[in-house]
Amino acid sequence: MLYAVFMSSALPPFPKSQGPLEPPQLLEVGAGPDEPCLRADAARNRARLLEAAARLIAEHGVAGVTMEAVAAAAQVGKGTVFRRFGDRTGLLMALLDHSGRQLQADFLGGPPPLGPGAPPLERLRAFGVAVLYRSAEQLDLQLAAQPEPDRRFSHPAVRALRTHVTMLLRQIVPDADCDLLSQTLMASLDPALIHHLTRQCGMPMERLEAAWIDLVALVTRTERPR
Repeated sequence: MLYAVFMSSALPPFPKSQGPLEPPQLLEVGAGPDEPCLRADAARNRARLLEAAARLIAEHGVAGVTMEAVAAAAQVGKGTVFRRFGDRTGLLMALLDHSGRQLQADFLGGPPPLGPGAPPLERLRAFGVAVLYRSAEQLDLQLAAQPEPDRRFSHPAVRALRTHVTMLLRQIVPDADCDLLSQTLMASLDPALIHHLTRQCGMPMERLEAAWIDLVALVTRTERPR
């Protein structure tokens, strides 16, 4: 039924051409888009604050990370934490910085099939699986770090992942509305959905992985690998 919906001739035709799409750049998730390069002393202070926040998570979970608690653990004023990260969401996003940059490094320049060198369809399959398991490992932190709705989809880290998916789709199905389909694919990797399916519905990760492969096949009009 879903396949029929995707392939229905009643749907409006896909656009024949789309605007140019710049390759995603390796981003620092914790830094704001307008934040200047940090001086050495500011960078050290930032690292000190993140180390304090990481200790709080290890000891008390994500709920234990507040701006006040981080300031106390790092022995700085609360205003210092707010100036560096803006708010609690900015702080939590910064804690995801390392793994986010590592994931981007893997799909931009790592070994195939996630990195360059594999066919785009294989890279797309590998990308979703990598994001699924990364999210599962950091689920509480990812849920707590989700930006507000008005900036949830425009955050640089989110845009980098979506841009990568869009570029792969344009190589696989150039006649499709790849910009919109990339949103559909990324929605299936949303941490809140993964939380619901794994922790509330008790689904194993293997089932989510298989569903991603099925969804990719439907969206790209290709056969599921045997």
